[in-house]
Amino acid sequence: MSIKTIVLIVFIIIIISLGNALFNLVTNKDPEHSKKTLRALTIRIGLSLALLIGLIVAYANGFLQPTGLGARIEQIRSQAGESN
Repeated sequence: MSIKTIVLIVFIIIIISLGNALFNLVTNKDPEHSKKTLRALTIRIGLSLALLIGLIVAYANGFLQPTGLGARIEQIRSQAGESN
């Protein structure tokens, strides 16, 4: 499975957990729903931290490569430096 697919799945689970917490927060004010809200938010924070750490590890091991504008500028600079 691709790393991009895994990241997308984790993002979707984070959004679902956040929606679940919002639903439990809005529907009722009893302690049972407060515990459900707390659990959903704890899951969201845990997944977010796991995703961040996973992305850092994947980048450090070379599984992810930067492809944005900054990476292209560095590539052009390195090519211009080699030709001089």
